[in-house]
Amino acid sequence: MAEVATRVDTSKVSSEEQDIRVEDYLNDKLQTNADLENLDSLLATVRNQQALLKKQLQEAEVTLHEASKTSEAHSSSLLQQVEKFNKQQADIDRRLLIVTRSETSDDAVRKFDASMEKLRRLDIAKGYIELLTEVDRLSAEARRNFQASPQAALQPYLHLQHLAIALKQAQPAAEDAAPHLIDHVEKTTSTLWKQMKDAFASDFEETLTRIKWPSKDINVAGKLVEEWTVGVERLLELQEPELKARDDKEIGYAGAEEPLVLLPLEVMVKPLELRFRYHFDGDRPTNRPDKPEYFLSHTINLLNTYNEFFEMFLQPVLRSHFKGSNLALNPIYIDSTSALVTALLPMLRRKIFALLPQVAKQPQLLSHLIHELMSFDSSLKDDWGYDGGCGVDGWKGLTWEVLVKRNWFGKWLQVEKDFALSRYQNIIDTPESGEIDYDSVDPGTTKPTKAAIRVNDLLETVTDRYRPLMSFKQKLHFLIDVQIAIFDKFHDRLHSSLEAYLTLTSSIARTVQGVSKEEQAQLQGLGGLERLCRVYGSAEYLEKKMRDWSDDVFFLELWDELQDRARRNTGSGKNLAGDKTIEDVAGRTSSVVGSDADSGALFDETAGAYRRLRIRTEGILQDMLIHNIRDSLRPYGRINPWSSLAADSANTSSLAITAELDNTVQLLSTYLSFLSKVFAEAPLRRVVRQLALSMQSFFWDNVLMRNNFSASGVAQFSRDLSAVWEVMDRCVGVGQGELGMRRLREGVDLLGLPVKTESEDAEGSAGDEGGQARMWEVEKRIFRSNESAREVLEELGLEVLTETEARNVLERRIELGN
Repeated sequence: MAEVATRVDTSKVSSEEQDIRVEDYLNDKLQTNADLENLDSLLATVRNQQALLKKQLQEAEVTLHEASKTSEAHSSSLLQQVEKFNKQQADIDRRLLIVTRSETSDDAVRKFDASMEKLRRLDIAKGYIELLTEVDRLSAEARRNFQASPQAALQPYLHLQHLAIALKQAQPAAEDAAPHLIDHVEKTTSTLWKQMKDAFASDFEETLTRIKWPSKDINVAGKLVEEWTVGVERLLELQEPELKARDDKEIGYAGAEEPLVLLPLEVMVKPLELRFRYHFDGDRPTNRPDKPEYFLSHTINLLNTYNEFFEMFLQPVLRSHFKGSNLALNPIYIDSTSALVTALLPMLRRKIFALLPQVAKQPQLLSHLIHELMSFDSSLKDDWGYDGGCGVDGWKGLTWEVLVKRNWFGKWLQVEKDFALSRYQNIIDTPESGEIDYDSVDPGTTKPTKAAIRVNDLLETVTDRYRPLMSFKQKLHFLIDVQIAIFDKFHDRLHSSLEAYLTLTSSIARTVQGVSKEEQAQLQGLGGLERLCRVYGSAEYLEKKMRDWSDDVFFLELWDELQDRARRNTGSGKNLAGDKTIEDVAGRTSSVVGSDADSGALFDETAGAYRRLRIRTEGILQDMLIHNIRDSLRPYGRINPWSSLAADSANTSSLAITAELDNTVQLLSTYLSFLSKVFAEAPLRRVVRQLALSMQSFFWDNVLMRNNFSASGVAQFSRDLSAVWEVMDRCVGVGQGELGMRRLREGVDLLGLPVKTESEDAEGSAGDEGGQARMWEVEKRIFRSNESAREVLEELGLEVLTETEARNVLERRIELGN
């Protein structure tokens, strides 16, 4: 009843809502009397909408009915599939229980998996057996064919070889499975290869015997050419799979295998190797540990002797055989000369590696051996174009194999370092090492000591020692541990010499070190000057040599590689070479190592140290000269004859120099004559310019500005100065004396102007117009004003004197004193 009541209530509510909606619709459409006239059209519109809604309702009912049927069919199908699956699962469980005789399904699954694993292993075993059967079949076929026709045996062998290579390449992907199988295949292939190689090699040796190889009368003509060619091709075909496998690997570097020797050349080199061992392995006089050049030059002679034969007969065969394959891109296989070199290298390696322990305890022999190996490597690369099959990287050489692969570099570096340091010490200990060498350098350059020249020669020899090295790390070790180390030792010696000079010439030297007055005077004189020149000349010479080396192609390439590695390693914490960090290398070579700066060179730090030493020595030398010359001028500064001299001053050249200046002129001549022989023009002029300025200051302050001058006194003073300038001009260059004392020269010229009385000057003023200036006229204009003084000084050609200095100079004339 409640449900009926609810339905009635719902019907009432729906009817009421419908009435409300109809009322709203009519109110909306019939708002005026005019709207009643459109009532028919409104009813027609409503009927059309009702018909459209009925049609849409019918279509929706049809679609719903079809969807319901489809859903029921899908549900029925799923139910059928579930029932079928459950039946199949039950059937499988029943069968699995029956097959495995298990009580539960889980136990049955475990037993079934075990059975499947057995089947998988059986399948693998079947594959192994089939593979072993194939290997045995190919091996047997090759041996069977080999007896009848060696050429026919190549095909099954090559198939077997390819099979072995394929198994070896596939093993890593299979987690290194079946090692015993692969080992068996490889051993079978190797045994067959050795048998076939021995047989082919034996036949080829018989052919070589018939052509009289390796005598000087080799005869390859007629049928022998074809027989020789067939023998070569057989061996090449036998080796080709191995060559192709090896060609995919990197050749010639650390951890890589050596390049393969072509089998025909291996056979042909055997008699050459027997001859080699006869001469260099037994008790023959040619087998000398101190003469490695004997067996190395013998190898070069073999190349010179037989290369023409190989180019004529072997080269066409190689070109034809390897044509179209990747092996044709490798010179050690396609080029007969490179193939011959590769064939000769094993006997050399055996000899060298056997010789190394014999010379290990004899540094000179080890050094000589490495040096000869470098020369031999250079000959093979430069003269014979051998690259070891390494392409653009180039062959690193036997030296590299000894130093890097056999780890002999450390011992050899120590040997070379000890030798260089010993040679350096011998140079230093030589009595004449400290003497200045006037003949070994070009005229007009600063003269170094003999020690500096010999140290430079020693370091150039060291450069030649390690220039052929291929390893950057090895070159860097030689540069820093040997070359720069010796540069530093010699710099320390020069620096110590300079410090010793300063100590011995100091005021406390006589008290503390017991230096006598005579010894100190000698150090202050020409002996001290020569000592300073030795330090200066040696420092400048080696500094220039280091700058020149920095422009050498070898050192430029080493610098570029150093910068490249340093920039790549910056911030990574990795060392540049062994235990050498970027900071260590920068401290010994250049501070810009690892930076983005484009400047810099390998010897920046060392050359900078020599430059600082040179500049300091030059300053000390200037101070010593200035001190000695000024000290000799003191008597001259104490005399005062300048206002009382009465001699005729018309011709100053006829005057004798003042006696108190004789010692200075003589000392100056001695010093400058020595310096002109030792110094180049530029440093000589720098030193003399400073000395001239100091002497000018002395003459100006202690003579010119302290005394009054008469005309004859001016003439005498001018004569004395001319004597000083003549010495400087003679030793340094014309005009250098006056150029260094321009202020003093202009002051003396102004002081020496001719003087007339005022009446004489008035009478002759018209006639003297345009002639020599007179003292009274100049004096009036200079003291009139600064502008007037500048004008008259310009007219007189006095460019250095200031107005104040000109007035002070004129006040020194007795005639103008009041």
